[in-house]
Amino acid sequence: MPRVEDSPARLFAALGDATRLGLIGRLSDGGERSIVQLGDGLPISRQAVAKHLDVLLGAGLVRRTKSGREVLFTLQPQSLAEARNWLDQVESQWEGTLGRFKDFVENQP
Repeated sequence: MPRVEDSPARLFAALGDATRLGLIGRLSDGGERSIVQLGDGLPISRQAVAKHLDVLLGAGLVRRTKSGREVLFTLQPQSLAEARNWLDQVESQWEGTLGRFKDFVENQP
């Protein structure tokens, strides 16, 4: 059985929060942003932004680098691609299952 850390659950749990999704959106242009820049206009403290970023970091969705005294965050698009691939696999399985169910129902006497 796969560990939770290795499964998509951690990634989807990180994405399951509106604030974290907003932070992902702010990073989606590929640029680097500081905690101050990412928190600009949000109704939460810098410490709260930092905690949300830690969750995203733990899920592999963002990367943290240091530039002088400033900590910058960037989106890790390959993690989103992994999530998309997982969703595509699930979709494919469901399409197959639904197709077999449809055939079964239509071929009943």
